[in-house]
Amino acid sequence: MTITIAGHQFDAVFEEEKSPQTCEAFRRAMTFESEVVHVRWSGEGMWIPLGDRDFAVGYEDATSYPVPGQVLLYPKGKSETEILIAYGSVHFASKAGTLAGNHFITITSDLDTLREIGISTLWEGKKPIAFRI
Repeated sequence: MTITIAGHQFDAVFEEEKSPQTCEAFRRAMTFESEVVHVRWSGEGMWIPLGDRDFAVGYEDATSYPVPGQVLLYPKGKSETEILIAYGSVHFASKAGTLAGNHFITITSDLDTLREIGISTLWEGKKPIAFRI
């Protein structure tokens, strides 16, 4: 799989063993294109707000503290559905408090570039993102 953010391509893998239902639901939505913005409450991360979108999955391998390169899906609940991409230190949260998202993808290349893009979303704003198999 590849994830392209603002023209930079990253290699990534689905975490099939840890989050099989989330991976399958997201595969059905691919090619997935959107925009990524900097997180508000969570620290060093980017997110894709998805509103009421329902991937029809529960919690799998959920964490509030992803490490750089981990991609989480928050499947809806006390906050809106969203995807979070950690590029540094993250405590996943929203205005409703701490959240736990399903770790379903891991970015496996160019984490230094991922950090640069993450910081640029803070200072420059949204960037296009695409997930492709």
